Amino acid sequence: MSSTRTQPTLVAVAHGSPDPRAEQAVRALIRRVRALRPGLRVELGHLENDRPLLADTLARLRGRAVLVPLLFSRGYHVKHDIPSVLADASHLRTRTAATLGPHPLLAEALHSRLVEAGYRRGTPVVLAAAGSNDPESSAGTEYTAQMLATRLGGVPVLPGYASAARPTVPEAVARLREAGHREIAVASCFVAPGLFATRCAEAAPGVVAAPLGNHPALARLLLHRYDRAVGVPRTAAGLPGGARHASLAFAP
Repeated sequence: MSSTRTQPTLVAVAHGSPDPRAEQAVRALIRRVRALRPGLRVELGHLENDRPLLADTLARLRGRAVLVPLLFSRGYHVKHDIPSVLADASHLRTRTAATLGPHPLLAEALHSRLVEAGYRRGTPVVLAAAGSNDPESSAGTEYTAQMLATRLGGVPVLPGYASAARPTVPEAVARLREAGHREIAVASCFVAPGLFATRCAEAAPGVVAAPLGNHPALARLLLHRYDRAVGVPRTAAGLPGGARHASLAFAP
């Protein structure tokens, strides 16, 4: 985009965590995004635990904003928490971009973190994710697992969840063992360290990748989601005339 000065503010929406490492990791990602797109205003808002909260970030803004959820599939936070905050931000014209996953850039970042952790070619993988009781969220994680499997040359990649959904990471590991696999790696589909990422890592039988953090591919993906949200005509979102907010569910 040639004229960032007139572009909407990018608001990265993080979940938030009591673990102080989480905020550090998210802020490192935001710094990388800013470095990739000098001149674009990039702000951060959390749904809980950390400051600033999303509501406070939005209260400081004027004009237009695109919210980019730092989440990997569409679940409760995207469908309920973010719209609830936006209901009190009527002074802004906003769009909510698609979640970070599924997308090939996410698969690239997951693959890279596995390699950094010592992943051996041909090893099956458990894709550790937060989990949700929303079927659409689980479907998104399964699609990401398929993308990662393709990048890894077709090895088995099974989702394993930290909460709310099955199988859990230990259950996914057990399934792979029952299929005859002895060596199993765990990919961490989390932006930052925290309770869920730690829980999944502790269940790993061997190589376990670090959370994605400020991986370059993740930063590029965040900007890609922003660009798609800015570029899609408002009528394409299925909104009636005069609507002030669009939520984009596509994931190309």
